[in-house]
Amino acid sequence: QVQLVESGGGLVQPGGSLTLSCTSSGIIFSSYAMGWHRAAPGKQRELVAHITSESSTIYADIARGRFTISRDNAKNTVYLHLNRLEPEDTAVYYCNARFGRTVHWGQGTQVTVSS
Repeated sequence: QVQLVESGGGLVQPGGSLTLSCTSSGIIFSSYAMGWHRAAPGKQRELVAHITSESSTIYADIARGRFTISRDNAKNTVYLHLNRLEPEDTAVYYCNARFGRTVHWGQGTQVTVSS
């Protein structure tokens, strides 16, 4: 059974930082491309960042320059480092794992940016 478990969300003040983690089981993690999406209240889920199995990265405009995606294949974990957070970054952040046409999703972790 495939599981993706996100953690690290929470409440942070504007300008602050958080690191999200997503640990997987039931897949050959090193073979999968991994990504983070987010869904803000009343908005559709959108891409934040993506990292291939070879660790090439792609960032959405909302993330470029502020967020960093990384992976640790030994720990079956992908990270999203969030810096200079803004209230507009408030959303549920979802991890996903992709291999060909197969996509698995985590349950999400809430990030709230507020003073």
